[in-house]
Amino acid sequence: MTPPTLPPPTKDLDAFRSEGDLNLSPRRRAWASEHIGPEANELLEEDAKWFLHQSLSTPCLNALRHAEGAWIEDVEGRRYLDFHGNCAHQVGFAHPKVIAAVKKQLDELCFCPRRYTCEPAIKLAAKLTQLAPGNLKRVSFAPGGTSAIGMALKYARVATGRFKFVSMWDSFHGASLDAISVGGEAAFRQGIGPLLPGCEHVPPPEPMRCPFHCGQTCNLTCADYLEYVLEREGDVAAVVAETVRNTPFIPPPDYWRRVRAACDRHGTLLILDEIPIGLGRSGRMFAFENYDVLPDMVVLGKGLGGGVFPLAALITRESLDVAGHMALGHYTHEKNPVACAAALATLEVIEEEKLPEHARELGACTLERLREMAGRHPLIADVRGLGLLLGIELGRTGADGAREPAIAEAEQVMYESLKLGLNFKVTMGNVLTLTPALTITKAEMDQALDILDRAIGKAEA
Repeated sequence: MTPPTLPPPTKDLDAFRSEGDLNLSPRRRAWASEHIGPEANELLEEDAKWFLHQSLSTPCLNALRHAEGAWIEDVEGRRYLDFHGNCAHQVGFAHPKVIAAVKKQLDELCFCPRRYTCEPAIKLAAKLTQLAPGNLKRVSFAPGGTSAIGMALKYARVATGRFKFVSMWDSFHGASLDAISVGGEAAFRQGIGPLLPGCEHVPPPEPMRCPFHCGQTCNLTCADYLEYVLEREGDVAAVVAETVRNTPFIPPPDYWRRVRAACDRHGTLLILDEIPIGLGRSGRMFAFENYDVLPDMVVLGKGLGGGVFPLAALITRESLDVAGHMALGHYTHEKNPVACAAALATLEVIEEEKLPEHARELGACTLERLREMAGRHPLIADVRGLGLLLGIELGRTGADGAREPAIAEAEQVMYESLKLGLNFKVTMGNVLTLTPALTITKAEMDQALDILDRAIGKAEA
């Protein structure tokens, strides 16, 4: 199906750019009155009483008591196929191998202070360099993806002697001040004040909202513009980007090859953020392997700790080991043995259960069915995906006959799906973003798609 052109996001979308705002909507309250019982309500009230309130976190949607495989279960006993999972559940929740590794490590060595090392950390670093292609042979760990992005930015400055970065509008690289400076999502940048200097932004490869009006198929003008910025600035340390945006938007096959060549011509490093999409979700262990390019640095996180422990990794070229005289990643839990044991077990599961291959095959089948659904549902403006990173963009025809984002309908579909047992995230106001556990079965996927089919049909009625 050829996707229609949709207008760029406007300030009207701001109220719908986060789940936190959706949770305050009338539809959320109506859903909660029917599906949130006394026990959950008590926990939600206690949560709201003690935690600082912020969009995306508080007030919470529900309270959970169990998570296993592709499912989550609330305190009332309702089960939901979780197509959100914060992209931390590549191997599913509570995978037996990961849980066993954590329990074993707790009995042997539960903590490793800085300036000491331990076997699980060394084994994990070695394993990551074995999995990473090319000359990505140096590793540093951090307690989360945001911190690993911060390390990457510092290494880029030290290695190049430059301080500027080029990244993309609407991108997300974490919520710390440096990460939101290179990130491009308005919800994280607005009202914060001066950000990190030297951060320039360019349009992403997104033909449906292309400012260059390249049409319904990307002609890579966005890649040419990125090189134009590198040339005009002249002193950019690194291009920082998500290999595939988690919305998702899938770059054309030649996009990253052209960007890689531009970086090489201008002495600029390429940092690829695969925190949510690495470790097999794209159908390859690393998403950049789909594009036949090699970055100078890649950042992994979220699912690296098996959905149990927070852990992220920065993997760099050997030649970027240039900061032995500095402390660029000074983290208390840098080599936490329990987190590293969880990660080692996670990587074993990914390999042994052939999860990248499963994601590739099941994702292709799912995309076919989504396209069939798009042929029946006028509300679906576009479907796209790579592996088990999938998106359904909803659009409607406005009063002037132009196509516009279907924001209210996306919210309706989300809450109707929750009623039927499917959890997912709405991004950019009108994109149903689907990121299931890579261990999901074909039967479970069919169940989820049946729910979506029914929920979208109800929103059209």
